[in-house]
Amino acid sequence: MTFTHPRGTRQPRGRFLAGRNRRAARRAGRATGGLLSLTTIGRKTGQERSTPVGGFPGGNGSWIVVASAAGARANPAWYLNLAAHPDRATVTTGGQTLPVVAEELHGVERAAAWRTVTTISPGFATYQARTDRELPVIRLIPRA
Repeated sequence: MTFTHPRGTRQPRGRFLAGRNRRAARRAGRATGGLLSLTTIGRKTGQERSTPVGGFPGGNGSWIVVASAAGARANPAWYLNLAAHPDRATVTTGGQTLPVVAEELHGVERAAAWRTVTTISPGFATYQARTDRELPVIRLIPRA
């Protein structure tokens, strides 16, 4: 699989809540509701990296996540890590950790997933308006 979204050129906005959200998710020990804990393998270090991300239903037990970085000009590090190791990620939700494979969506599939995401969480449309890059939409498919 090829991940293809380039870096944008607009200046990033502050990410005040990112560190707080990460600490809160770690303290809780598990993600609840629409929050997933996504663990990737660092593309440079090879070490596990966990981050909380918003997850949306993708059908057949999969999740949809958006690499928005709140509309920053650059894709988030977890997206770059998934691009390097799409088959070495895990998702923790509801106290369960599941291995997943990442698939970036394009065309009609991306458009359908984007409609689902922005219907459930309209803030993602605001993030898209803040940047000149197309926000990557990723499907996380549970592995057997």
